[in-house]
Amino acid sequence: MRLPAIMLLTALVFLLAACGGESSNSDTAGLLQETAQSTAEALAEIQETTPPTAEVPMEIPPTWTAIPQIAEDSPDPTDPAPPTNTAVPTSTTAPPTDTPEPTATDTPEPTATLSLANTRVPAPTTPPEPAAPPTLPPEPVLGVNLMPNGSFEEGHYNQNGIPELQLPNGWRIEWDEGPTGFGDQSYDVYVRPEARVLSGAFLPPEEHGLYIYDGWHTIKVFKGSGALSFRLLTDVALEPGTYVIEAKMFADIVRAWENRTKVPPADPTAAEFHFIVGDGGTFWTKQNYGQINVHNWTFTIDTPQTVKIGLAFRGKYAIANNGWFVDDVSLRRVE
Repeated sequence: MRLPAIMLLTALVFLLAACGGESSNSDTAGLLQETAQSTAEALAEIQETTPPTAEVPMEIPPTWTAIPQIAEDSPDPTDPAPPTNTAVPTSTTAPPTDTPEPTATDTPEPTATLSLANTRVPAPTTPPEPAAPPTLPPEPVLGVNLMPNGSFEEGHYNQNGIPELQLPNGWRIEWDEGPTGFGDQSYDVYVRPEARVLSGAFLPPEEHGLYIYDGWHTIKVFKGSGALSFRLLTDVALEPGTYVIEAKMFADIVRAWENRTKVPPADPTAAEFHFIVGDGGTFWTKQNYGQINVHNWTFTIDTPQTVKIGLAFRGKYAIANNGWFVDDVSLRRVE
């Protein structure tokens, strides 16, 4: 290698200089000449025996890269990206309904009610022949009202669970279905009526006197565009004696509407009424349309018994409306 030869030559020069102080100049010159020659020979030998070495390139240090400044509340960039959030769907407001909420009755449903037989009993075209009414004194003294829930103030229920048959507690309804016998058209048939127990809150104040006769409730039985034959019935335990039954009703019988005015039927017997007492009763009696009708009848029983009491109605034609408002039904014993 070249570096050790140079170092050897330098060491010899210093050695000769040190020796020059102790010997003569001639001796020194000879010694220097011999040393130089020996050194030259040594360098030549080194150059011949030592192969050239490849130059080692200088390693360049990498350039400095600044460390990025990361805010303390920033996520670590080496961490995997968090999943994206899925938006929660907002609530959808239900569209309003046109159907009104059912109105709760102000009286409890009865624990036991009179049921309607599965087989509807058709009313006879003509009621049985009534017995001759007993003779009453000029001013009879009448007892208390024995009719159960006669003013319909003691609650109501839906017969057989049918909302269209809302009846006063203690009462039931029967109706006819089939040909009326008063025509041969397809519409000349009796159909099931609808019944509602109405309080004064459901009627305009100016109509209270027309439809409510005692208390705060009335019953409306009706059907539009259909013929009707139905009976409102109850049962009363009676002792022997003479009794007077009375019922008040408004005959809402309409053939058509003209200029918002009700037009009554031309037939005066289109709507009729009669009482039912046991197996008997009264004849059919025509109704005065669009006004209050008051009916009463006197009868006698000879033995204690539970008697079927009923109010029978008939609208013979399928006109715009066959309907009745009924209230203040009484049954009193003659004292």
